[in-house]
Amino acid sequence: MKKNSPPLKPTALVNFRNTDSRLSNIIGNFWKLVWGNDNPAMDQKTKYLLSLSNAVGGGRYRQATRELVKAYAAGTTVDEFDELFSLFVWNQGAGHFASEIGPSQLFAAYQLIKSQKEQGNSRENVMANLLRNFGEDNPDVGAREQTA
Repeated sequence: MKKNSPPLKPTALVNFRNTDSRLSNIIGNFWKLVWGNDNPAMDQKTKYLLSLSNAVGGGRYRQATRELVKAYAAGTTVDEFDELFSLFVWNQGAGHFASEIGPSQLFAAYQLIKSQKEQGNSRENVMANLLRNFGEDNPDVGAREQTA
């Protein structure tokens, strides 16, 4: 994996191409504007954390999990995730957190990072475990078109 290359690609963009090639071009160019800027004002880690938070706010835990994996790959620490998840409780309430976020793939990925770091695993090993458990092959995380 290249240093600035995210571990999960925007595979959902293929679904736009399967709908309409013109739409795909528009969405692809918009993606490049947001994520492919050569001189962004915000660092990638911050963008991933904002995107993760927005996805949680919208109830899109598949996207949020993908953003968490990318944020970790970009250098987010366990302490930063701890604060972010505390903000989810604060902003959305304990009941919502307990019934929606706690049992989600997002929370499972966060707990994997936390427990693996507590065990002294390297970021590279944690990242490998994240991708194995919460990568494209996980149907609750992958964004590719589902085939029958």
